[in-house]
Amino acid sequence: MRSTVHAAADAAVWDVAYPERPTRMPGVAFAGFCRGETAADHRLVPHASVIVALDFGAGPSIVEDAAGGRFQGSLVGGLGYSGSVWVRGENIACVQVRLSPVVARAVLDVGPADLDGAVVRLGDLWGRRASLISERLSETSSWDDRFALVEALLADRYRTRAAADPEVVRAWDRIVASRGRLRVETLAAELGWSRKRLWARFAAQIGLPPKRAARLVRFDHAAHRLSAGRDAARVAADGGYTDQSHLHRDVMAFAGVTPAALAEESRRTTAALMESAGPLRRPARDGSASVNAGRAVVARPGPAWAMCTP
Repeated sequence: MRSTVHAAADAAVWDVAYPERPTRMPGVAFAGFCRGETAADHRLVPHASVIVALDFGAGPSIVEDAAGGRFQGSLVGGLGYSGSVWVRGENIACVQVRLSPVVARAVLDVGPADLDGAVVRLGDLWGRRASLISERLSETSSWDDRFALVEALLADRYRTRAAADPEVVRAWDRIVASRGRLRVETLAAELGWSRKRLWARFAAQIGLPPKRAARLVRFDHAAHRLSAGRDAARVAADGGYTDQSHLHRDVMAFAGVTPAALAEESRRTTAALMESAGPLRRPARDGSASVNAGRAVVARPGPAWAMCTP
């Protein structure tokens, strides 16, 4: 399976790979991204998950934020990070892991609240382990094997650590199921908690208070619809926004651009993900692409910035 992206003014290409089957760990999803010698200039748009990008390409990815912060290599993006974060570089390759915030602490040893909505270097959290994982990924010959390697590494951590409290898991699941439209008062009543208790427990374990978490989930859904070419007025009406200006404010707050600009960026950087008889391309150690003769993976349509789009 090969997926390519052509930017507006260059021949930039992203190869995107997804596992043939879902991971056995609930709340965890994988994708593989590979880019050749054409330089990437890729906005990280926040969505309703914690992101881990395990970098192993010949040229390290460079992460920059609006405040001037800059680092290279593997990253972790906290829940609801700013959309003014960019990934740049050439010969980029990574396995990206999307974590539900209710399982993030079990996998990372660091909860969403500890990340405080920031994008940080994975090495700052995992030390030498982060670079060892990158080395093992670079020595692995296919996406299937890379996904299996990452799943095995994370599964060991997942089995021995507790997820969020059951009530918090239920609260998060209800927010996601309602696409962010569930009122906090209704959620508290369903749990039999006071609004204050819900706010405190939820924020401590998810990293955002319930109202902002619902706002993020609602934005995530709207951003995917905008990227699919839906009219902004219809997206606002169907997404629970009071009007199109409300949608505009939320997109600006989370992504740092207007709804029209977000949709255009997505159109320029979205892989044409469709099932094909062609071979899966994988990055070689020198940053070029070579054909993987192993089992095909299944690619699904969705914006490249959204990573593991469900």
